[in-house]
Amino acid sequence: MKIKYELNTLKIYCDGACQGNPGKSGSGLAIYDGDKNPTILYGDYEPNGTNNTAELKALYKALLIANDNSNKTTIFCDSKYSIDCISKWAYGWKKNGWKKKGGEIKNLELIKLAHNLFDTIQTKVEIKHVKGHSGVEGNELADRMAIKAIEKQSKEYKEFDYINIRDVL
Repeated sequence: MKIKYELNTLKIYCDGACQGNPGKSGSGLAIYDGDKNPTILYGDYEPNGTNNTAELKALYKALLIANDNSNKTTIFCDSKYSIDCISKWAYGWKKNGWKKKGGEIKNLELIKLAHNLFDTIQTKVEIKHVKGHSGVEGNELADRMAIKAIEKQSKEYKEFDYINIRDVL
């Protein structure tokens, strides 16, 4: 799915959800381009995922969209784990042959994928932590879309159509 944006700074909120852990999981995004109504997406359904894989997949999808945007993108994520995995810890793990003291790196292939993309585009992307379930509209929308991905069992990302954003919230 190619989405074109025109503004200097694109804002993307991403979130994952899991029913049971492990359990059914999905990811959601809310993409803000200036004064336009946000584009909201749901997808990456897994019948046996985890909260961490759902969060990482949502962040990876946000990075893919940021990569397609020629201007600066700010990504908001409520998972410190996901942010730290790809923007901090991965550098040390990579230096050590993708190993860490104390055992295996869970979700390694997904982390490698997201980290490599982040490392390539980090000059034009900023990732910020946002507190989950705190009333931030973009984060709440991304959360609703992650749940929608589970309900619809949608592996592919789909755009959610709406008339009034308040009805989604």
